[in-house]
Amino acid sequence: MALQAAGRQSLVDTVVAELRAQLTAGEWPVGERIPTEHALAEQLQVGRNTVREAVRVLVHSGMLRSRQGEGTFVVSHTDPGEVMRGVRLADVRDVLELRIALEAEGARLAALRHTAEDLERMRAALAAQAAFKDEEGFPSLGQVELYAEHDIEFHIAVVDAAHNSALSATYGWFSTSVREALVTSLHDTQMPRIHADDHHELVDTIAGGDPDAAERAARALLARPKQAVDALLSHDD
Repeated sequence: MALQAAGRQSLVDTVVAELRAQLTAGEWPVGERIPTEHALAEQLQVGRNTVREAVRVLVHSGMLRSRQGEGTFVVSHTDPGEVMRGVRLADVRDVLELRIALEAEGARLAALRHTAEDLERMRAALAAQAAFKDEEGFPSLGQVELYAEHDIEFHIAVVDAAHNSALSATYGWFSTSVREALVTSLHDTQMPRIHADDHHELVDTIAGGDPDAAERAARALLARPKQAVDALLSHDD
């Protein structure tokens, strides 16, 4: 069975997923030694180095344990890392739900109260973010933190354009959680990428002065990641 990397997922990630699936299905009982690197490489039709890296990931996650001179043995059929991933996704969902409430109202008010300087601030944040994006719309390699920072700057600019000091203060305090959740999402290959068109549409609706359209655009912008998180959490259940 030859494995191929899917999308942005590396071949090592693909082998990790395949071995994790076999472990979860009980292919090898707890305490049993798994096949050698050579045997697994032949089975999956990948290089031994790829198998070695994948096994190392699963040792680190707690599913396998290597014994010097003896081989690698099954410790657990459950990946603790996947359990923690579910916890992180739940945190991301909580943040997204609050973001929708705050940003939808912020966009509604921004449509009524924005200034030319507010719109320029939003557009400048999007232009800065675009510099850290690859051809597929994902953060460039090693640039996730800066990419996320400019995305947050954009959303803060939208909320500040509402010219409501209490709303801005609340969102400013909340932005640390927004940043952490965003970085978690950007590192998760199963989460959708950020769409620049959605952001520009939000700016345009605010500039157009239609509060209902601005609120809809703000909700639509966050609906895609919210749906993805809901689907992943439902799958984990």
